[in-house]
Amino acid sequence: MRKREIHIDVHGISNQNIDGGKAFDWGKTSSDYAKFRDIYPQEFYDRILNRNLCTTGQRVLDVGTGTGVLPRNMYRYGAKWTGTDISENQIRHAKVLSEGLDIEYHTLSTEKLDFPDCYLEKFELVYHEEYPLCVHFTREGWNGRMKACRGIGASLTDREIAMWEQEHRKLLAEIAPEEFDILHYGAMAELRKKKDFPWRRTSRCIC
Repeated sequence: MRKREIHIDVHGISNQNIDGGKAFDWGKTSSDYAKFRDIYPQEFYDRILNRNLCTTGQRVLDVGTGTGVLPRNMYRYGAKWTGTDISENQIRHAKVLSEGLDIEYHTLSTEKLDFPDCYLEKFELVYHEEYPLCVHFTREGWNGRMKACRGIGASLTDREIAMWEQEHRKLLAEIAPEEFDILHYGAMAELRKKKDFPWRRTSRCIC
């Protein structure tokens, strides 16, 4: 398996396989992320619940939680949630949006975890599905959703973002109705720890 070339410094995250290695920082777009990325319809959460996951009596770790979209929306189903993200700004917004909810958030990098090896060695796949998911947007919501992407809000300069937004809003006014659906694809993989692999505190597995 080819090793991922990921680098993290004060300027953000860079990966030679993404955007030609241009650095990106989710903290730069946390405000838009908090406002425009909570987009999933109830069907998305129902599919998780139908697998009897993230409910009362379970503890759930949300790696790369962003602004806590998953913990906040599934909190009412009774699981104990912990969310982690590399960005301090993302975690700060997650805590604000989760005020009054018993959710733990931590600023923590998980970029060096080797998920595929971890999965194959210590877990077995018991369920997997991919499915189409229609998400409803307004022009304003779609503009914000796109601005909160890695290649725009997380990596461009303020001047570049302003230029992009002016052009994007103009394009939406020309080609898009005021409200519309965008086709997404949801995916879920349920893993179970292998019986012959004892759990150790030093394990790097996330499930």
